[in-house]
Amino acid sequence: MKKLQLIGLVILYTLLSNTAFAALLKDIKGTVTDASTKQTLPGATIFIPDLKVTAVTNNDGEFMINNLPSKGSYLVEVHYIGYKTATQVVNLATSAGLEFSLQPTAIETKEIVITGSLISSTSKRNSASSAVVGKDQLLQPSTNLIDALTKIPGVSQITTGPSISKPVIRGLGYNRIVTLDDGIKQQGQQWGDEHGIEIDQFKADRIEVLRGAASLMYGSDALGGVINLLEPSTAPEGQIKGEFITNYATNNGLTANSLMLTGNQNGFVWRARGTYKNAYSFKTPTGYFPNSGFNETDLSGMVGLNKSWGYSHLNVSSFRNNIGFYEPTLDGNGNFVKEDGESFITSDFKNRDLDYPRQDIRHFKIALNNNFIIGNGNLKADFGYQQNQRRELEEGPDPSLFFDLKTYNADLKYYIHETNGWQPVFGISADAGHSENKANDEFLIPNYNTYGIGVFAYAKKNWENNTFSIGARYDYRKNNGKQLFVDGEEQFAPFQNKFSNVSGALGFTHQFNEELNFKANAGSAFRAPNPAELASNGVHEGTFRYEIGNSNLSPERSYQVDAALEYEGKLISASASIYNNYIHNFIYASTNGERIMAEGDDYPVYRYGQVNANLYGAEASLTIHPVPFIHFENTFGYVHAQNNTLNKPLAFIPAGTLRNELRFEPKLKGTNDAYLSVGINSAFKQARVDDVFETPTSGYTLLNAGIGATFNLGKQPVKLSVSANNLLDQKYYDALSRFKPGRFDQENPNLGVYNTGRNITFGLYVPFTLVK
Repeated sequence: MKKLQLIGLVILYTLLSNTAFAALLKDIKGTVTDASTKQTLPGATIFIPDLKVTAVTNNDGEFMINNLPSKGSYLVEVHYIGYKTATQVVNLATSAGLEFSLQPTAIETKEIVITGSLISSTSKRNSASSAVVGKDQLLQPSTNLIDALTKIPGVSQITTGPSISKPVIRGLGYNRIVTLDDGIKQQGQQWGDEHGIEIDQFKADRIEVLRGAASLMYGSDALGGVINLLEPSTAPEGQIKGEFITNYATNNGLTANSLMLTGNQNGFVWRARGTYKNAYSFKTPTGYFPNSGFNETDLSGMVGLNKSWGYSHLNVSSFRNNIGFYEPTLDGNGNFVKEDGESFITSDFKNRDLDYPRQDIRHFKIALNNNFIIGNGNLKADFGYQQNQRRELEEGPDPSLFFDLKTYNADLKYYIHETNGWQPVFGISADAGHSENKANDEFLIPNYNTYGIGVFAYAKKNWENNTFSIGARYDYRKNNGKQLFVDGEEQFAPFQNKFSNVSGALGFTHQFNEELNFKANAGSAFRAPNPAELASNGVHEGTFRYEIGNSNLSPERSYQVDAALEYEGKLISASASIYNNYIHNFIYASTNGERIMAEGDDYPVYRYGQVNANLYGAEASLTIHPVPFIHFENTFGYVHAQNNTLNKPLAFIPAGTLRNELRFEPKLKGTNDAYLSVGINSAFKQARVDDVFETPTSGYTLLNAGIGATFNLGKQPVKLSVSANNLLDQKYYDALSRFKPGRFDQENPNLGVYNTGRNITFGLYVPFTLVK
């Protein structure tokens, strides 16, 4: 009932905003043409990210955007298949007509606008190391949202089978990565090894990944980077559009179906999506892994207004995921068996009904995103409420462990319109969280309250082919842990911690010419210890260990520099970047061989402590188009991580990776975007391990292939694809897999579960327009 009341109040507020921030109207016309032939381009997409306004050119290559603000400068981007994306900063006070001339290119069109930084800009004028995954890439088969991002150099994933992935950027994960959805920090249980990201895989239209410290923008936790999920752009005026996605994977019978509708009527915009995924146990090259299936149900929607005063959008989402787990039980031959010693049969593995133990994860979120034109600038105001519930079900429907986390967020930024090349931004953010244990059997972390507030100032200067940015931020965080007695003994002592920090950042970019540009960034960041690190005292079932927190931990402080050189020509695009990240008071759990009896079993004890760490590495990409129908893409990523205090490697660092893909893209009559691809994914040996926690992993090379095309059934486009991963069914362990030897079962360091074997995925994508 409280959730419904909250939604109703926000909708009322959104509607009232229409009159409260009324401004003069502005209509802009324009044309889009081919720069070489001067022919108009019908069907080109025009998008203004900061106003969330979209238009499409008609048969004469013309477009009109209505109800724009009467003043202010905004970045406009224009997309058309087979052409370079064009961008232009437009002053609405002086512009009456716009003309865009697009350059043909053999290189695949790349998303070049970055909105996850403080000021939306082209990638060439954004000093942060960034990458964008567009819709076409997100449609390529993947097991979950994070899996779809791992083609980006520097991005890896901690996996617990195909259903659970946690992002890792440049060797850092967990609470050191911020995930933004609907403009709000995703707040779940990021500290857990076996806790995934509670977001619909198909929800985002594109995803921006900022690599490196980003505390200036997002405060605590943005130590390693940011993953920014961007919602689909609103439909053009008067249109109702949609899409249908369906995939089937042979390895674990994964079926994934998603339907979305979106519309726009005189500035009233809306969107609705429903997604359902279901899978049985996944198969390795040596057999199935028991009870590793999952099912996921996601619902989301948006209603809002796009008017001359800006926009106001209300987003609501509900995520629910059920995931099966298997605690290793072996027979005399080392085969997995049931708890009673009975052997599994094939029908057990393909049964979509999950056995116990399993997880029941639910995440509800409501976010209000606003951008108001006020005075000589814009006020972006984002508000969010989230409820994350994680139930661990061991022997029946009653949870033995139950976390209930409620989080409130507010984020205000005021942008002053650019003057003499300078654009300043001032902001304030605040959050509050309350976590409660609702089970009575097991306790890992105490009930706690957490509060945070941050203020910042930032300015960016554009001149000729250069940009310079500078900013500073102050953050304050307070954690209150609650006391708990179990059977007359104190399990959690009360605690209170207060942390504060000043962060800063400098950035510079220079464009040598249209093809070559340089960027560099330097900054400091911090992360306050989370309640699990401060106060854990119990069995962490997912990691098979007993964890003990340390209420005297200090904040992590990061000092990072990075630089990149990027080239984009007619036939070749390339980039190379290097970085160094020094982290003072790096927090991690360690063991000295201590063990404890708990819940009838013997567990190793892990205690949280701190060291100084240094991570440095390099990323590179090279894409070659020797002829229009040949596409050869190569990426490389490597990170070296050292525990400076103890003079040994940090644990659980991704291996170096090299990815190569050759695509043949013929022009076939009756089809569009036809392709045939062959790819090789290689991981180097990871021998730089902390042998107290993990074992080395061997290198491996996987062969992948794919084929696909878009067909027209009448006027309806239909995209079909078939992809094969690990085509040779190779046995391998990924360095970050939680099922690899030494991590899956600490009592038996030789026991492991191989990563997923051969998997063939069939995909169907149908974009459609109901009303034009």
